[in-house]
Amino acid sequence: MVTVAKSFDAPIKLLFRTSNAARPYSMLGLGDIVIPGIFVALALRFDVSRGKGSNYFKSAFIGYIVGLALTIVVMNWFNAAQPALLYIVPGVIGFLATHCIWNGEVKQLLAFDESKLAASSKEDTKTKTDKKEE
Repeated sequence: MVTVAKSFDAPIKLLFRTSNAARPYSMLGLGDIVIPGIFVALALRFDVSRGKGSNYFKSAFIGYIVGLALTIVVMNWFNAAQPALLYIVPGVIGFLATHCIWNGEVKQLLAFDESKLAASSKEDTKTKTDKKEE
């Protein structure tokens, strides 16, 4: 997998220079950013929809940072490539789940449906537009 990723020359990976001459670059695939990023963005949407300051976004983002840091530590410890999602996904989900359980809002988070939010905001916009026209 690492050989294929290194030989594929397309904008699907980020390379970071290291001080190690044997491994001059550390590589992070865009999938390692995008997939957890969608989850973190949904946590932000949940925060916005509630209008409260519970900051699930911050918990998910900190989980991402911890997972990425753990990936780097394990990669340097074993001197071998590591699948970043193996550490990032449990970090994001773990931090968000811990925050959610701590606040006692598991049902609200699991029942969150953005499509209902979008439909209600369209109705609100339409109602406001109709009132302005009158």
